[in-house]
Amino acid sequence: MVQKSEMTAEGPDLWSVMMNPMRRFGEQVADFFAPSSEAANTENAYEISVELPGVSENDIHVEVHDGRLTVTGEKKSSRKEEGKNFYFTERVYGRFHRAFRLPDDADVDHVSASHRDGVLSIAVPRTSPAKPAAKKIAVSKG
Repeated sequence: MVQKSEMTAEGPDLWSVMMNPMRRFGEQVADFFAPSSEAANTENAYEISVELPGVSENDIHVEVHDGRLTVTGEKKSSRKEEGKNFYFTERVYGRFHRAFRLPDDADVDHVSASHRDGVLSIAVPRTSPAKPAAKKIAVSKG
């Protein structure tokens, strides 16, 4: 992955250095509200699992657009707080969003998803089995 450098020919880019804590904070907040997930591949498909405990399948939306698979939805609160004094609560409610960039060999026309026991399982078939091959790059004389 290519990333922007925070260095210039004159030294550190002060604007980037000053904004870095804010950028990192935004990433941490986004990760806090994003459901946990895992991705794997087999010879014939990519498999993505997203933990969504307490979320109804009617509140989950899976979409593929421009090579990205997006999972969005909402975990709705159903608890009644009348007459209760909570000592603590670790449950999170609200909207969530996860996006996954799909490889070129993903067959986006045949994606399937199922929801069982709080886990969303998504299968993205491959158009052809993966054939990792090295590509030789010619080096020219400068």
